[in-house]
Amino acid sequence: MTLSSEIAQLFAAGEKADRGAVRAAVAALRSALSDGTARAAEPDASAPAGWKVNAWVKQGILLAFRFGDAVDMSADHGRWPFVDKDTLPLKRIPADAGVRVVPGGSTVRDGVYLARGVICMPPMFINIGAYVGEETLVDSHALVGSCAQIGRRVHISAAAQIGGVLEPVGALPVIVEDDVLVGGNCGIYEGTIVKRRAVIAAGTVLTRSTPLYDLPNERIIQPEPGQPLVVPESAVVVSGARPVTTAKGREWGLSVATPVIVKYRDERTTARTALEEWIR
Repeated sequence: MTLSSEIAQLFAAGEKADRGAVRAAVAALRSALSDGTARAAEPDASAPAGWKVNAWVKQGILLAFRFGDAVDMSADHGRWPFVDKDTLPLKRIPADAGVRVVPGGSTVRDGVYLARGVICMPPMFINIGAYVGEETLVDSHALVGSCAQIGRRVHISAAAQIGGVLEPVGALPVIVEDDVLVGGNCGIYEGTIVKRRAVIAAGTVLTRSTPLYDLPNERIIQPEPGQPLVVPESAVVVSGARPVTTAKGREWGLSVATPVIVKYRDERTTARTALEEWIR
């Protein structure tokens, strides 16, 4: 039996699932996620958004929460107290992995894939099921949520939030493709897909329920029901505003935040958003 089918069966059994079998399957899943042989989502040219979700991976992670025991995970000889499920340990990163985790309070859970050249600046957090591609920088106070898929040479700036998606298990997680710049204090949530080479300016929030105004193409991008918001390739997105059209909103002159595509990436934009090669 494959790991995927075993986890699907154990998940379907719910509380009646064999505890020992669940914990063994969860350990195997963490190992497969850590080395990149399993992913919560993966590219699929036949899918509407170019990605497909592997629901069994999310099922396995939910089993880890349900069947884990709370244990002492304190650091520094107990002087830094932590308690968490024993099925969700921290990731051990050997020095020859080609990954830098700069000292200062960062946490990476086991079951995260970190490719060579990844840099983690303190403090930041990467949750189980996430995939982080080659030479990506995760800056200070940034979050990479559960099952998020981050491409190569992505810059996740300080305090940016890449949301996690565990439930429903069939929903796509947040996906950020290759060569994307995510500015400081951005929020990318609800399974949004950011296509390659896009630039998300500081303070921009992207969700499936917020329309994306594409000024160069004179259109409003809104996902079909059940589909993710897709930020087009090379789009430069900033935080904008749109007026409230209800009676009191119009009377009071209110507006709400909305993302706006102001241009598409060109050589000048690329030069301004180049990663700082010297820190590598």
